[in-house]
Amino acid sequence: MPAWSIVQTTPEDMCRAVSGNLGSGACGYNSYCVNIDGRPNCLCPEGYSPLDSLDVRRGCKPNFQLPSCQQNGWESDIASVEFKELNNTDWPFTDYELQTGPEVDKERCKEFCLRDCFCAAAIYNENSCWKKRFPLSNGRQSTAVNRIALIKVPRNNQTTLCPKSKDRSTVVLVVSVLLGSSVFFNFLLLAAISVAIFFIYHKKMLSLQSASTLYGIRRYTYKELEEATGGFNQQLGRGSFGTVYKGVIPSIPKRYIAVKRLDKAEKEGEKEFTTEVRAIGRTHHKNLVALLGFCDEGNNRLLVYEYMSNGSLSSLLFGISRPHWHQRMQIAFGIARGLTYLHEECSTQIIHCDVKPQNILLDEYLVPKISDFGLAKLLLSEQSRAARTHIRGTVGYFAPEWFRKASITLKVDVYSFGVLLLEMICCMSSVEFAMGDQEEALIDWVYDCYSKKKVNMLVENDEEARNDMKSVERLVMVAIWCIQEDPSLRPSMRKVSQMLEGVADVSVPPRPSVFSSS
Repeated sequence: MPAWSIVQTTPEDMCRAVSGNLGSGACGYNSYCVNIDGRPNCLCPEGYSPLDSLDVRRGCKPNFQLPSCQQNGWESDIASVEFKELNNTDWPFTDYELQTGPEVDKERCKEFCLRDCFCAAAIYNENSCWKKRFPLSNGRQSTAVNRIALIKVPRNNQTTLCPKSKDRSTVVLVVSVLLGSSVFFNFLLLAAISVAIFFIYHKKMLSLQSASTLYGIRRYTYKELEEATGGFNQQLGRGSFGTVYKGVIPSIPKRYIAVKRLDKAEKEGEKEFTTEVRAIGRTHHKNLVALLGFCDEGNNRLLVYEYMSNGSLSSLLFGISRPHWHQRMQIAFGIARGLTYLHEECSTQIIHCDVKPQNILLDEYLVPKISDFGLAKLLLSEQSRAARTHIRGTVGYFAPEWFRKASITLKVDVYSFGVLLLEMICCMSSVEFAMGDQEEALIDWVYDCYSKKKVNMLVENDEEARNDMKSVERLVMVAIWCIQEDPSLRPSMRKVSQMLEGVADVSVPPRPSVFSSS
């Protein structure tokens, strides 16, 4: 008798039968799967409903209007949001940020998600918090899943996608009955209501259009910004093209802003204004400083940004108390994601051209945000070269091709990020290192330590980092790949991000030819 051979089997738990991180999983997006008697059952979390009432497997949709992150969404209105908890539930593969540490409890995890417009849900487990973005995928619920899902939804009194037309029609009906049963009178009443609604809607649309006239960003008057900054009396810093002041939006108490006043005397400042409004106005990413508005009134050109309470990365990195190793790693991951967005995910590619710690700002949770597009060049189809006469950044972070007759490509940002990454590993400024008593540059010293298998010397006084030498060595190898003299050898920022986070392997980097043997 011939032996039977197994050609195909059905998984015992279809909810866990997920290959990689593609697709929605056993159930559709925004739903979760529960295995009951060997059969998958698809359910919607509270605040969501099935896309198809006859087939829940197609996924779920939110019963509320998704937040507009361009207009700050739920971030500035804490009272309007609540979290629905689901025990033993997870949506793997859709997390974009991990917060860990002894201070991270369930309430802190909710707060992390609450402050992030992109966060649709958070998954909490033992001092770890994973932020999840829309759409949620591969959802599953099982006693084997030792995690708590925190679903962010608006409170019951908030506007939803489905207007309560029933209540409105009831009001109209009651009014009609009270005023009489005449068909003609009711017709006039309905006509008057329709005209009133039309004018209210038309007026609202006009006000929205006047408040947002360029790339969906609000236009402020000079007087508004002068009042918001108290007459420009609190200076935060000065960049290549202007001075930055702290301000507050009167309509939103304690909503602080950073107002960049461009130097009106310089023609380059005018070009800078146009570049920043066009570039940043069309972008939105959690690791980019958000442009909230602008002023273009006479000779006054100002840009309004979100305020970053923890200042620049340089102040944190080179201050008295260095950030701990895990914080530095998370900040590096965020910067890499932001640059990946600028390079590959914008409608038009953007080269930052001045990546350095002074241009990385930190919010209240130390989430890094790339700032100052003062030297950014939009890569149009016919443009692959930038004018050297406009270089105003810090030379130590510039790639070699800036000083040669070579094309300026996205790889100049990769080089700058490599230098920045080395600084974050060692908590040393490459500029100050070169000006000290050392006979070699920071990047020379790092490569020498790596080649001699003495990477531990880079984090000599950092106990946390020394206990994680595998990660330290991985980041050092990635940085060395980034600072290769030949731009073609440098990886893309997407590949850099994957290597940093351990998604892609890091091969042994060659010795950058710019270095001399020591």
